[in-house]
Amino acid sequence: MVKRIAKTFGDLKNTNQKAFISFIMAGDPNLDKTYDLMVDFPKYGVDIIELGIPFTDPMADGPSIQRAGNRSLQMGTTLKSILELVKKFRKINSETPVILMGYYNPIYSFGVENFLKKAKSSGVDGLIIVDLPPEEDRELCIPAQKNGIDFIRLSTPTSDESRLPKILDNSSGFVYHVSITGTTGAGRVDPKKLDPEINRIRKLTNLPICVGFGIKNPEDAAAVSGIADGVVVGSAIIEKIEKKEPDENILEFIKSLSNGAKIGNSFYKKM
Repeated sequence: MVKRIAKTFGDLKNTNQKAFISFIMAGDPNLDKTYDLMVDFPKYGVDIIELGIPFTDPMADGPSIQRAGNRSLQMGTTLKSILELVKKFRKINSETPVILMGYYNPIYSFGVENFLKKAKSSGVDGLIIVDLPPEEDRELCIPAQKNGIDFIRLSTPTSDESRLPKILDNSSGFVYHVSITGTTGAGRVDPKKLDPEINRIRKLTNLPICVGFGIKNPEDAAAVSGIADGVVVGSAIIEKIEKKEPDENILEFIKSLSNGAKIGNSFYKKM
């Protein structure tokens, strides 16, 4: 059976399109709102949904995502309730991949074996755990893959020639390349610097390469997707949720980002 993430990238490649991946914090401002957005996202061009797991010490996240995590925790969001949310979503959507992104501590506290069992049965497709390096693959990466769940690794501009192969080893699903140094939402992506970085990664893996951090608008999305296989946007969406903008505004923004990602090849050639 083909995994949902692999099928999504395969289908997009067949139509010469790039992936648009949206990040939202599960439970911000509440789980019902998260569910409603998840249901609508695919209709507005989202190919893969990335759900944040709130954590008390989110060292890789910028201020907007930290605040989103705090709001979620204040609403009582737990890892168990997030898995139940994914299971609920799967009742009406069996095609759109769902990835959980967060830190290892909540999973460790939940129990790795128990977590993976429930994640698999709930319909989780992949994990991005930002504080587990390759040296700790036996903790979660390898067990996840044995359960059919992709383990997606982060590469950065500072991942040198000796470190990059270790990052790619045991990675699956796709490679998530962080376009800037620093936390989420900290800066703006520079496509000219990005191009050689993506080419460097392509020499070492056949996995799709998606780029996140620093993508603020449809123009950024178009420029990045002209180079990479997909675009990840988080902070710019979270900020609209934080401002309590109407769902239709958020979804129209999502649609504009997705449209930018889809036209990336032709847009980037004009730059």
